[in-house]
Amino acid sequence: MISFKALASLSLTHPTGILKESINLPASKSEANRALIIAALSGEGAELHNLSEANDTQLLQRLLKSNEETINAEDAGTVMRFLTGYYAVTGQEKILTGTARMCQRPIKVLVDALRELGANIEYLGEEGYPPMKIGGFKGNGNNKLKVRSDISSQYISSLLMVGPLLPDGLVLELEGKIGSRPYIEMTLSLMRHFGVNADFTGNTITVPHQQYKSASYSIEPDWSAASYWYSMVALAHEAEIDLPGLREQSFQGDSAIAGIMKHLGVYTQFTEQGVRLSKRKHEHHFSFDFSDCPDLAQTIVALCAAMGVTLEMTGVESLRIKETDRIQALQIEILSLGCSLQEVTDGVFRLELGLIENDSFSFRTYEDHRMAMAFAPLALLRPTIIQEPRVVRKSYPRYWEDLQKVGFEVTESEE
Repeated sequence: MISFKALASLSLTHPTGILKESINLPASKSEANRALIIAALSGEGAELHNLSEANDTQLLQRLLKSNEETINAEDAGTVMRFLTGYYAVTGQEKILTGTARMCQRPIKVLVDALRELGANIEYLGEEGYPPMKIGGFKGNGNNKLKVRSDISSQYISSLLMVGPLLPDGLVLELEGKIGSRPYIEMTLSLMRHFGVNADFTGNTITVPHQQYKSASYSIEPDWSAASYWYSMVALAHEAEIDLPGLREQSFQGDSAIAGIMKHLGVYTQFTEQGVRLSKRKHEHHFSFDFSDCPDLAQTIVALCAAMGVTLEMTGVESLRIKETDRIQALQIEILSLGCSLQEVTDGVFRLELGLIENDSFSFRTYEDHRMAMAFAPLALLRPTIIQEPRVVRKSYPRYWEDLQKVGFEVTESEE
């Protein structure tokens, strides 16, 4: 049996292009990581079920139990940002660090906000970036903040989750266009599930001082992971894929994939068990604002390039500060599909189509799990090599095994 964790690259082919299977997706790490922080703030008695097997979630579980002074968030953005707020407001003395790439990802907006509230945070390296020394919290009577909302929503979620613990609660005014709004709504919904009242009116979120209550919660399967199966159904000759456990009324912003894929060749049927995907005709031109679901952008760019669908997209500003610069990574990798991705005006990107002349594909992943999973479905068209396949452990550790279940041949590549 292949150990995917050890491979430098793997080769994917699918001899028939017929997909018929039921796939148990990993649980949502977005829900799980928020629920873990809230459960830790709620005290004993909170019960979480179906926690994600994703490395980010397993890591956060371990770190929340750790008594070590130095905490390594590795490459996990949510872990870094959520623990910054958690340690700061609960008054724990910690040094918080991560991988080399994590220490290049900005955290100044969150740190500035926490300092305004009374947190003691000191940068140990470059100003505005991890690593940081967190120590002590002294409420200074300030409970009103203005925070830019056109960057990572994880900053906002980190502040919201600790808001009820602040002596006077928290009033958060979001400045500018709100990016990834469903992730903010997810945070507030989970807070309400654990007994905290909050109001989101206009651009202002108000969280009074109050106590979380212990409760139980079952994490939904991951709609982000579902997006790769939508892509496979769109590219397959024949397909019927069941994804148990997905909810029509979901907290997850990436459930938008169901509506997006109406245009790109996949019909979504909600059943008592979850979701059933099947093929339908696709459109040849598509435009979309990814502000509420930026993690879907890589899937859609790769799919449109492979299907010959022209694409115009906005709302992808936050992709620049993810695991890699995802815009740049996409621009490089789709060149092998004869395509280009150009910023035609400020914030507006257009996919220009070309001819696919290669008999096979090879894609780099840039230490980014979504690059690997977004481009893997293209093996339904041509033999495909994915470099550094172990990156999928971040959110979907069983991805390559699940591809084998539906008939993909997965072998070690000599590249």
